Amino acid sequence: MRIEENYSLLTHNTFRLPVKTRWFMEYDNEEELGRILRDEYFQECISLHIGCGSNLLFINDYRGVILHSRIKGIRLMEENEQTATLRIGAAERWDDVVAYAVSKGWGGIENLSHIPGEAGAAAIQNIGAYGVEIQDVIERVEACGQLSFGKRIFTKDECQYGYRYSFFKNEQNDPYIVTHIVIRLNKKPVYTLQYGRLAETLARWPVLTPARVRDAVIAIRKEKLPDPNQTGNAGSFFTNPFITRRHFDKLTAQYPGIPCYPAGGDKVKIPAAWLIEQCGLKGKNHGQVGVYHKHALALVNLGDACGREIALMAESIRSAVKDRFDIELTPEVKYID
Repeated sequence: MRIEENYSLLTHNTFRLPVKTRWFMEYDNEEELGRILRDEYFQECISLHIGCGSNLLFINDYRGVILHSRIKGIRLMEENEQTATLRIGAAERWDDVVAYAVSKGWGGIENLSHIPGEAGAAAIQNIGAYGVEIQDVIERVEACGQLSFGKRIFTKDECQYGYRYSFFKNEQNDPYIVTHIVIRLNKKPVYTLQYGRLAETLARWPVLTPARVRDAVIAIRKEKLPDPNQTGNAGSFFTNPFITRRHFDKLTAQYPGIPCYPAGGDKVKIPAAWLIEQCGLKGKNHGQVGVYHKHALALVNLGDACGREIALMAESIRSAVKDRFDIELTPEVKYID
């Protein structure tokens, strides 16, 4: 177990904000986590469990305890002619998990390549890209209750997955800390290629493999999204909004080329990046904060931005989109004050 006081979180948030936390605690296993949760002093403090901070915006220094897992490992639990089931420690880098699966020729998560973050956070966030979400392969999630201290195994249904949503994100539910995830992969992959750019990139290959799909996804993501090791950012800052078919038809009359994706029932999903671009904000900077010039969904720290500046920029974008399209953008990034 590791305990640090007045600890810098510079390397624990991909916006690269120079914030600190009053206490920082890392644990190596479930037993150590249980000891922390039962500690009386810890129970008196506010606390936050983080992965690598790829989906967080710290507005100020954190006044409580930041918890971080060092539970790693990728273990083959079950295998047959059709599938392979893996149990993964929450602290494993998600992209390392994808690389491992692809090296075995197992399909199901290759579209989720090059997404920053750790495996536990990926399951909490229900990460998604190019028509695939992690919920598509989740079998179960192992977690520890912060109030009950007990271990609980969540089935996929109990995780209550939705678009960038899970049971673990709902602050009305009892808080749980994910320790392991279990995913099932296909030995005979069925590829999801309906997103145009990915299909175009792979069209020249007569035979597809998970490795080829992964390479294509990585190339596309590197081309359009900033590298957080070079430019502070949290990837897509906003989720794609859902609107009614009636609202969409009204917008189509004014914007005939508006892109959309069916979302079931009377709903349509609109790319948030397109909305932001139409407001003329792509590539625009304000002080030390910018809208990335290659992808309007990414807000970037141009050097010395603080969290509040980034939040203000995000709010100005939300206001512009609301005024022009009557659509509310929701931050995918979690604000920590």
